[in-house]
Amino acid sequence: MHRAASSHVTSRRTLLLGALSLPVLAACGTDSGNQPEPESTAPVELSVFWWGSESRAKATEEALKLYTAKYPFVTFKTTWQGNQGYYDKLATLAAGGNAPDIFQIDDGALSEYAERNVTLDLTSYKEKNKLDVSKFPESLWKYAEVDGKLAGVPTGENTPGMIYDKQLCQELGVPEPKTGMSWEELIAWGEQVYTKSGGKVLGTMDPSADYKALWVWLRQQGKELYGKKAMAVSKEDLIKWFDLWKGARDRKAAPTADIIHEANAGDVTKQLVVTGKAATSFLWANQLSDTQKLTKRTLGVVAYPGDPKGQWARAAMYFSVARSSERKDRAVDVINFLVNSPEVGKLWGADRGLSSNMDVRKGVADGLTDKVTKEAFAFETDLASKFGQAPPVPPKGHVKVRQLLTTHAESVQYGKATSAEAAEAFLKEADAALK
Repeated sequence: MHRAASSHVTSRRTLLLGALSLPVLAACGTDSGNQPEPESTAPVELSVFWWGSESRAKATEEALKLYTAKYPFVTFKTTWQGNQGYYDKLATLAAGGNAPDIFQIDDGALSEYAERNVTLDLTSYKEKNKLDVSKFPESLWKYAEVDGKLAGVPTGENTPGMIYDKQLCQELGVPEPKTGMSWEELIAWGEQVYTKSGGKVLGTMDPSADYKALWVWLRQQGKELYGKKAMAVSKEDLIKWFDLWKGARDRKAAPTADIIHEANAGDVTKQLVVTGKAATSFLWANQLSDTQKLTKRTLGVVAYPGDPKGQWARAAMYFSVARSSERKDRAVDVINFLVNSPEVGKLWGADRGLSSNMDVRKGVADGLTDKVTKEAFAFETDLASKFGQAPPVPPKGHVKVRQLLTTHAESVQYGKATSAEAAEAFLKEADAALK
């Protein structure tokens, strides 16, 4: 369930999405339609589509069975698959007017599907309390708004987390990183790790290719990564960002380009706290459990450096309803059940993020027995009071922008381009991707 969600988006998606608008609009009609209210007992079969592992599939099927137990006249046609090819399949179905009644989506694709009128605007359901988000952090449910329309419902929350080797800190006698430490303090700490380990361990992963880190760093200065369908970050800020990490590499506080490259793709198994090549990795907070399973060393998690107000309650993923659905009201009621049911919360744990409903989240956390998962839950729950207001959901083209940042950050890491050259090239290509 990582929030390295971009891996769910394939290169064919843009081509397939280009075919969406006209067929979908023709098939959809109005958002209100003439569907039966949830109280109707007429037999209903809803199609549900998601990506994920076998364990997620099993937990999802069990959750839907709970709904059917409550409403025996409602059954489900379920389809799931791995990450690869998911959006190809979804785009093909939507282009033919056959989008699933309920489908899973992430913020790399939400704007695209909302702007093409594939997703149902859920605002009226929220206003009438048929979709209850009253127990959600406001910044979390608002993160699903696209151009003023509520395009999905967050299944859970996550936020960036810097995962670090707690055991190494104890062995070397260096203090553990703390939430609120500055970026410069992190780099100085990285120098200590390198020196005290005799050069065997680099202090901190270089996150210059990590859009999450760049975005948080910008927000701590009152700036944003995106404007309305355009890049908001300036060339000057990008130069400062790339130079910050060039300085860290020069000071041996961060690894060389070849080592950084191993982790830039986001594969948890290649993260530097797992391979032992650095003392930190920049991931999502809810990945602490998955990362810990890959190493015998004791890990911990803190916020990204700087003021934690730069972070926000980010949706791990969403459930959306197709505008073409003939059972819109019932589909919304199913989603309302899935995100607010304590039983579903216990079934899913943190697989789709920490429960969006704070009461459900507390119930899940209280029942946890795994120490690491409890730590991840506690970290994000405690940090929630410090979150800043969520930015708008990333615009269409976000996935390409993320890829471009990695490409141009690596050009600086490998010494193939100066910070200024990389910043200029990135902005030119990123703006083109958004248009």
